[in-house]
Amino acid sequence: METSLHVRSYGADTGSDRHAYAQLVLPLGGAVLLDVEGRQDRLDPLRGACVAPGAWHAQCAHGPNESLILDIDAAALSHPAWDRLLERPFMTLGPGARKLVEFMGVMRAQAAPRPALLQGWVPLLLDTLALDAPRPASRLAALLARVEAEPGLAWTTDAMARSAGLSVSRLHALFRAELDTSPHAWLRDVRLARARAWLADTSRPIAEIALAAGFSDQTALTRALRDATGMTPGVYRRANAVGMCPGDASDR
Repeated sequence: METSLHVRSYGADTGSDRHAYAQLVLPLGGAVLLDVEGRQDRLDPLRGACVAPGAWHAQCAHGPNESLILDIDAAALSHPAWDRLLERPFMTLGPGARKLVEFMGVMRAQAAPRPALLQGWVPLLLDTLALDAPRPASRLAALLARVEAEPGLAWTTDAMARSAGLSVSRLHALFRAELDTSPHAWLRDVRLARARAWLADTSRPIAEIALAAGFSDQTALTRALRDATGMTPGVYRRANAVGMCPGDASDR
């Protein structure tokens, strides 16, 4: 098989599986619980996983989620990063790796990436993962989990700082140090990822999705989604709908 890239979402029970190729699981939004040979961890946009060839694994999720899944033939595991990745199934995704994952997520949402793009992106991703040093527990972990659980609340920079028990300036400094972004940009990405997951996985009206994800109205969601993917919510839903009946994916 050749290296291939997919975007998948998981539900409450997906069963266990094993395959002859290696697999990287790189979340774009939401959270997934992954078990690899009895070792479990929670994956989110800050944490990914590597499943070794032949390893039994199972995953489940209880909310909207979306992950890049990179399948790599065992014969192609010559990059030096694989030695470390295959020893430890779970990894923290540093700022460089997250930016690469976000980039490919945007490209994959528009169309299947060209083989040349994928061939250039994979070694760069592996180089970045190999260089990422283990990071201490995030000072922002509780806040990030709280916002991701309820992105539709009236989160402002001030509200996020109060929730984390930090000053606004300290909040900005931690976001820059740990995530290489600003609180506002991170919140926008979380809300957009949640809206994209709901568009793909549910038949909820678009206006309702916009409000539930934290956008002021459907127009604001449309503007953000078009900036990120070049598509309106209705077009994105029709291109990515999973398990919905004909007629559900309307531009409501």
